[in-house]
Amino acid sequence: MIDLRSDTVTQPCKDMRRLMSNAMVGDDVYGDDPTVNELDQYSAVKHGFEASLFVSSGTQANLLAILAHCDRGDEYVCGQNAHNYKYEAGGAAVLGSVQPQPIENLPDGSICLDKVVAAIKPNDFHFARTKMLSLENTIGGKVLSLDYLKEARALTKKYALILHLDGARVYNAAVALDVDVKEISQHFDSMTVCLSKGLGAPVGSLLLGDRAFIEKARRLRKMLGGGMRQAGILAAAGIYALKNNVARLAEDHENARYLAQRINELPGFNSSGYEVQTNLVFLDVDSSVDMQAFAEMMFSKGINITPGYQGMRFVTHSGISKDKIDVFIDAAKTYLKAN
Repeated sequence: MIDLRSDTVTQPCKDMRRLMSNAMVGDDVYGDDPTVNELDQYSAVKHGFEASLFVSSGTQANLLAILAHCDRGDEYVCGQNAHNYKYEAGGAAVLGSVQPQPIENLPDGSICLDKVVAAIKPNDFHFARTKMLSLENTIGGKVLSLDYLKEARALTKKYALILHLDGARVYNAAVALDVDVKEISQHFDSMTVCLSKGLGAPVGSLLLGDRAFIEKARRLRKMLGGGMRQAGILAAAGIYALKNNVARLAEDHENARYLAQRINELPGFNSSGYEVQTNLVFLDVDSSVDMQAFAEMMFSKGINITPGYQGMRFVTHSGISKDKIDVFIDAAKTYLKAN
């Protein structure tokens, strides 16, 4: 199957599977799984934080961050398109009574810092207490500049706000900028990292911050049912991903640019309005194309796509090569010519 739906569909490679099968394990809820402990220690150092917590998903990592930083009746400022506002089932509001204050994202993925300042509530009991600014990098495949992150850090220091990063695809950002991930993480009080997207692990994310924050998040993780037992089998995959699968993200970015170029050969498909910076390709599809029928035909040919995602979205990852992109384009041309 050629699967262009998301980089969450990546499959663990043979070497990763071998490491998982041989992982030393214990009971992580008791804190004695040696492989989980190794991942937590290694990732804390790698990202420049005091401590790290291995969790089941990026959604859980973001939720834990919000709940650990904010109290009931607080609010966090974020982008209108932020995952922890738009795509994570309203968890902060539902489970934490924490109010999101969304601000529209600019075309480059950032949010206007002047509007962030304007959204900060005064110290008045009529208002929710503005506690945190949450950024996302990458967001919609766009990379936030290091200068922008520096400006955001200065703003949060001035207004005594916490700065959190949803870094689900932060390594795509680091590779695109050609910098070590610490050049990004240094600006934040906490951050998340997904191991199960382009990095290729089957399960899991990281939450990083100072020790007191991580210990609070660990307690909240248990409350949310996120305590895992012999989780070293999964943590071993995360260790492998961080040590072996970062540099190859550049291949995904190159393949995304190639896909965006070739997609314009299809009548009714146009990616020219969207800049490809990392591994996400967005495009417009003419209304004359029956996207549901197109997706069903592609699936019958062994090609899995999601019709109608913000126009349409394709994602490159370790399972997508230029040859497979060519197979998709050829199949699409055949279908569109006949229909």
